[in-house]
Amino acid sequence: MGDTIPRLSDGPHLRTIAMPRDTNAGGAIFGGWTVSQMDLAGGTFVAQRAQGRVVTVSIDAMRFLRPIAVGDEVSCYCAFREEGETSLAVKIEVWVRDRTGSNPEKVTEGVFTYVALDDDGKPRPLDDKQTG
Repeated sequence: MGDTIPRLSDGPHLRTIAMPRDTNAGGAIFGGWTVSQMDLAGGTFVAQRAQGRVVTVSIDAMRFLRPIAVGDEVSCYCAFREEGETSLAVKIEVWVRDRTGSNPEKVTEGVFTYVALDDDGKPRPLDDKQTG
């Protein structure tokens, strides 16, 4: 992933439309909403590999390149970056298309780390399936 829109066989891991309720006081989409969308995309992406429950433990190297506007189509793309015994780091890029559907642009990226949990909410090895 980089400066061109990812061309993954499974497409974006989350796609939604930025709505007026998601704006900040300046009228652009609130950065926290964007981070939330990234976390949703990353969490579902990682849960498939972990075969169970995961939680976010850190967000690193977050960088916003430009604001998101109301009505933009927002797409989150995920790629595994690093795997530990209980954790997975995922690079997540957010790309938008304006209302006309042309000229996709990357608006932010970051590295999110998730930890797999067992039924008691404790870290578990990724190779152990969750039973519950």
